[in-house]
Amino acid sequence: MSERTELPSAENPEGLLDLKVTEPYKWAAGMTAVGAAMADIFEETGGPRGVGALFKMNQKQGFDCSSCAWPDPDDDRSPVAEYCENGAKALAEEATLKKIGGEFFAKNSVADLAHQTDMEIGKHGRIAEPMYLPKGGTYYQPISWDGAFTKIAEHLNGLDSPNEAAFYTSGRTSNEASFLYQLFVREYGTNNMPDCSNLCHESTSVALAEAIGMGKGTVTLNDFYETDVIIIMGQNPGTNHPRMLTALEKAKKSGSKIIAINPLKEAGLIAFKNPQTTKGVLGMSTKLADLYLQVKINGDMALLKAIEKLLYDYEKETLLEIFDSTFIENKTVFYDQFIEDLEKYDVNELAEAAGVPLGQIQEAADMLKHKSRIIVCWAMGITQHKNGVAQIKEIVNLVLLKGALGKPGAGLCPVRGHSNVQGNRTMMIYDKPYEKQLDKLKEVFGFEPPREHGYDAVDTIKAMHQRKVKVFFAMGGNFLSATSDTMYTAEAMRKLKLSVHVSTKLNRSHLVHGEEALILPTLARSDKDVINGEMQIVSCENSMGVVQQSKGVLQPVSDHLMSESLIVCNLAKKVLADRTVVNWDLYASHYDHVRDVIEKVIPGFEEYNKKVRIPGGFYLPNAPRHGDFETDETPGKVQFTVSKLPEHPMAADEYMMTSIRSHDQFNTTIYGLEDRYRGIHNERRVIFMNHKDIEKAGFKTGDKVDLYNNYGGIERSARLFVIVAYDIPERCTATYYPETNVLVPIDSVAEKSNTPTTKLIMIKLRPHQA
Repeated sequence: MSERTELPSAENPEGLLDLKVTEPYKWAAGMTAVGAAMADIFEETGGPRGVGALFKMNQKQGFDCSSCAWPDPDDDRSPVAEYCENGAKALAEEATLKKIGGEFFAKNSVADLAHQTDMEIGKHGRIAEPMYLPKGGTYYQPISWDGAFTKIAEHLNGLDSPNEAAFYTSGRTSNEASFLYQLFVREYGTNNMPDCSNLCHESTSVALAEAIGMGKGTVTLNDFYETDVIIIMGQNPGTNHPRMLTALEKAKKSGSKIIAINPLKEAGLIAFKNPQTTKGVLGMSTKLADLYLQVKINGDMALLKAIEKLLYDYEKETLLEIFDSTFIENKTVFYDQFIEDLEKYDVNELAEAAGVPLGQIQEAADMLKHKSRIIVCWAMGITQHKNGVAQIKEIVNLVLLKGALGKPGAGLCPVRGHSNVQGNRTMMIYDKPYEKQLDKLKEVFGFEPPREHGYDAVDTIKAMHQRKVKVFFAMGGNFLSATSDTMYTAEAMRKLKLSVHVSTKLNRSHLVHGEEALILPTLARSDKDVINGEMQIVSCENSMGVVQQSKGVLQPVSDHLMSESLIVCNLAKKVLADRTVVNWDLYASHYDHVRDVIEKVIPGFEEYNKKVRIPGGFYLPNAPRHGDFETDETPGKVQFTVSKLPEHPMAADEYMMTSIRSHDQFNTTIYGLEDRYRGIHNERRVIFMNHKDIEKAGFKTGDKVDLYNNYGGIERSARLFVIVAYDIPERCTATYYPETNVLVPIDSVAEKSNTPTTKLIMIKLRPHQA
């Protein structure tokens, strides 16, 4: 048994494997994806357990995939494979037969575990019993559930103010657990509810709420089959939302055109080999992108303005109606101000700022000229920038000009990441709740909820660092690895009195902890959840506002696991004791009771228990989808917005860096080391660079370098990366997340949304010194 005396590592350890680089793919999925998925399933589950569960995943009477939030078809679903490669890998992770408990932790100190990579940490198996790390301890040890709840209650009730605690939520948490969680936190007395949306699509929520009156998208899956043009921006569906490829293929067969906008050429935007078709099995692919615009990092705003300017100039020259004047007149405001600003721009300068040849931008404008059924999709490549909110409002501008909102085959499509991140927010997991929501809680439950806005994710980290937050409770997720400024965040975590994580598997956040720490093992989405002899169902909301049931099918690997909903109920009873006015025993006895009260509090959930049992679920109300807009400043009207182009001054030796996910990864969970679509095998510590930049800097492919910057006079560095020449615009680089999160300063955030700017950080390179 080894003993390490240093602090547990907050980062993946330095060290390289046997990197192999091959040609990037020009297509995604195919039988290769099937083979990769099945390999993980058999390795982790032994075969029958995992394969049997696959047939129930994303089925109408099955369980919801715990991976991405792409919607399931409303009509018939594939009886063979209504899932993707990464969905199968996510299932393999939670359906694994490997498990760890007291014996494992007695042999492995926290410091020893922290010297493993994130992938190695996650591969140990499911956490089988509650674990406790005492003050000054170096090994986790078993603790009873009652002992764990008592420990948390002692800390929470010993704080000077409820605002000295923060309660994080990941996107895996069901609607029922999320509602109970926020109910407990607000009865406890705080709105400190950071969530994973703060780190990803918060810019979307802010921008759309201000522009169209709702912080969600406006399209349904069926709209993809009725549209004329689909624009995909800052998104890599082949890796992050693979089931989207099936929808894109179906759209192409219906005659739609696709414009892809991304700094890297991604296989999933180029072509798709559908393994559920004879053509795909035989290795034939469907071309997806009709036009691929390879923008500079954060060149999207300039590109959108260039398209808008070309359309405007064409309308003036030809006197043809290119913009939808009726829609603009009846449904929008601030059009004149928008046009006045647009006229100031020169398309050649905009093209240069975007990094895209003007001829290609003209092609995009030509594809849009006479079309009004247009869908724009986007993800982290748009939101995680300083001007993320403004960029989304510019997307709205383009849609408004074409009248592509509030009708079939048209609209706005933010593609969410984790499977229920949108449902969390619907269930009031939010640090800035609306007054009408709090009023409803008071009306239904009879207690006065806190009105003061709480901390979001970034503010929580700062508050922990300043010792203003002393207890941190995480409902799922890997907070440390998901956030920016890794070393700063680690320092903040270590200043806590208590850190608690509700988890299925071990991750780095369990190893960088407060003075005391708890790991509470919970059921996974695929696990059976039985209460009083009756199988329970939960529900989730996908990216397009469909709420449907999810019912686990697997026998849990341990009898000591507890559902998230029961964890909340038991914790609330222990913490609030006699001062609670909520009947936690009722909600713990059956989840139907939770849904009964949700429908009393949250609009759109009338007859929740009845509708959630309808195969395929039900759509939540979405006024903008039908052309009704309820913006606060301009009721009934959508707003055009005037935004400035971002400026990115760079020294001669500086580069723009964006973070990306490998194909063998979902969020912070690393499934393996095969990013085969980009031709990277058996390594993650790589930096993708344009070959001209490599030569100008005096480097060559394969060189080992350190990455660093000096934001705010503080040097941040990520050591030991291998240079890989890649098709990426000059002065742009890309690295895998979360290995380079350490380079993202805690104060580098998007305006208004406070989202970390993980998609654009300035860096420099220097030869690696061992």
